Amino acid sequence: MPRILKNNFLLFIACLATSMAFAQLDTYEYKQELEGISGQWHTIKLPNSVFEHVASDLSDVRIYGVTENDTLEAPYILNVVSGKQTQRNADFELLNTSSNSRGYYFTYEVPTEEALNEIHLEFKNQNFDWRIELAGSQDQQEWFTLLEDYRLLSIKNDQTDYAFTDLNFPPSKYKYYRLRIKSSTKPELLSAKLRLKEQTAAEYRNFPVTFMNIEQQHKNTILDIDLKQRLPVSNLKLNVSDAVDYYRPISIAFVSDSTNTEKGWKYRYTTLTSGTLTSIEKKGFQFETTLARKLRVTLKNYDNRPLQIEGAEVKGYAHEMVARFTEPADYYLVYGNDQTQKPYYDIVQAATKIPDDLSELTLKEAQKITKKRTPTISPLFENKLWLWGVMAVVILVLGGFTFKMMRKG
Repeated sequence: MPRILKNNFLLFIACLATSMAFAQLDTYEYKQELEGISGQWHTIKLPNSVFEHVASDLSDVRIYGVTENDTLEAPYILNVVSGKQTQRNADFELLNTSSNSRGYYFTYEVPTEEALNEIHLEFKNQNFDWRIELAGSQDQQEWFTLLEDYRLLSIKNDQTDYAFTDLNFPPSKYKYYRLRIKSSTKPELLSAKLRLKEQTAAEYRNFPVTFMNIEQQHKNTILDIDLKQRLPVSNLKLNVSDAVDYYRPISIAFVSDSTNTEKGWKYRYTTLTSGTLTSIEKKGFQFETTLARKLRVTLKNYDNRPLQIEGAEVKGYAHEMVARFTEPADYYLVYGNDQTQKPYYDIVQAATKIPDDLSELTLKEAQKITKKRTPTISPLFENKLWLWGVMAVVILVLGGFTFKMMRKG
């Protein structure tokens, strides 16, 4: 093969390989170049802007490396930094129950020196509002207060079914625990669970509420919350200014579909969670992480005055990728492809081999991936000259065939 032809052929192969490499990225809508790759393992924090364009289950997120001749796919593990909670029940024995003018007493013995920080109680009683004290001791002679004037509550009627009967206190190691319930009626304690709850800290992102509308419909309060962008929400807290006690059934939903009609937008809502909004528990409502842009909160007031809601706090867990890079290339985070499936990588099974101390990569600004348009070829007979030419040929052929038949006849 002549040298010129050989060089042209190699150039053609190189261009073809490069175009095929970028063609793989062309199936996605957005890309962000990764900077700072210096080793095999790195972390990548997904910015909020990514969630506007990804699939609901994040199945279309990829890391591609582009070289002169190939496209590489870097495997990753996606971690939702929600923290981990463990619960360990402790063995114990109910030593005695007693009562006097100050209340009803329950004393428990824990045979091992285990730390505890929660006692869950179940009562046969309904509709109570009790104050309790909890103390710990090593010898039943000297007692140390763990909880004082702590509130236990149960409301059960046609409107509300709510109970708060968990004792939460700092981790403590005592051989004996004594519970005193201040009540004029006898508490019928069905069961108790002494346990240690441990949880690693979750990493939350606070999402700004850009718009909140409050309406009173019949005996319900409706709150529409707009975040202006699609975000992974998992916690919502309402800030209520009322100083009185309140217990209102609550439902939290998100807009899962919408249709533009002549009368405006129509929304379809899917429930995230439901429960009771109370003046006792103010930590907010937790639910499974969901990509949402608009939320709707419904409060049932029944015959009560609507609550004075000053605002809402919405937050979600941080999403972190742990990726492995084995070959040098220009790497991109790509996303936005509703035709792909969730990837499966071997590193998910070998997570214990990932180093503990990983450096975080920087993401450049998101870029819209330009699609290569395939040129449209017009139909052959769209051109009138071609059509007339073909008709002329057909006429000539048919005329010649007819003339021959007449001569033979």
